[in-house]
Amino acid sequence: MNKLLTTTLLTFSLAIAPVFAQNEIIQVGNQINDTNPYEGLKRKVAILRFSNETQYGKGIFYNKENDPMAQQALDILSTRLAQSGKFIMLERNDLAGVIQEASLGKMDVRTIGADYVIIGSITQYGRKNEGDAGVFRSSKTQIVEAGVAIRIVDVSSGLIIYSEEGKGRSEVKTKQTLGVGAQAGFDATLSDKAIAAAISQLVENIINNCTNQPWKSYFLAYEDDTVIISGGKSQGIRPGDTFRVMKKGKTVNNPQTGMNIELPGKEVGTITVLSTEGATPDTEYSLVSFIEGNIEPQDLENYFIKEN
Repeated sequence: MNKLLTTTLLTFSLAIAPVFAQNEIIQVGNQINDTNPYEGLKRKVAILRFSNETQYGKGIFYNKENDPMAQQALDILSTRLAQSGKFIMLERNDLAGVIQEASLGKMDVRTIGADYVIIGSITQYGRKNEGDAGVFRSSKTQIVEAGVAIRIVDVSSGLIIYSEEGKGRSEVKTKQTLGVGAQAGFDATLSDKAIAAAISQLVENIINNCTNQPWKSYFLAYEDDTVIISGGKSQGIRPGDTFRVMKKGKTVNNPQTGMNIELPGKEVGTITVLSTEGATPDTEYSLVSFIEGNIEPQDLENYFIKEN
């Protein structure tokens, strides 16, 4: 009899074991797995800020300057873009006024240091619990949903070249059978996963929109036949590379928008890279010489360098 009882209990235990203490974590979002190293010219990108526009970010005790959720979104996006190998990520905390002045034509864009600036915000955040109870089994699902919106600003023009919102969802499920199984309070990591999933939906489009724009560099100095342009080794510039030299087009005012528009420029020469110098992305520069054509040394701000 004892043998029969033991066998019965063992069989029952094996039958319900798969549903004991199960924690299923689900994260919805696209991941980019690009194993091919990027060998092209890299753009310089700065994430200006991430704000929290949700109800969680409007409480009476909310500290706008120290929002962990917004900071986390900024860190995740910065890490994902850096991992693509197609950008140099710059730390910038004071570009708001700089971008505004550059868009009004009051500042030389070369002083900003970034080709593109990303402005982001958390637009949606919510969490809920769902449960299912039966005679022998019960389950509980914790769900977090988040929304993230971003805008990409072309620093040279001050115009938004891309804007989109991504949605992310993360959940964890616990199950019990006959009162046995996992019991858990709210899983704080679900917030991280939901925000990461929302950002993952945007990363590929951010990369494509930035890399589809023409790479540019600018003249820094032209003295005694020494010609120096911005950018160096970390941006993918190598000795022997050749680039086109463009003269900026005329700037006109659009009466519909009140914005200044730069007309297409014209090609005035070709340069080749002799060497690259500098220790950091912010201080790198390249020595070049003209293969054909030339520029006015006293008028450097009216020229830029473009990839072939």
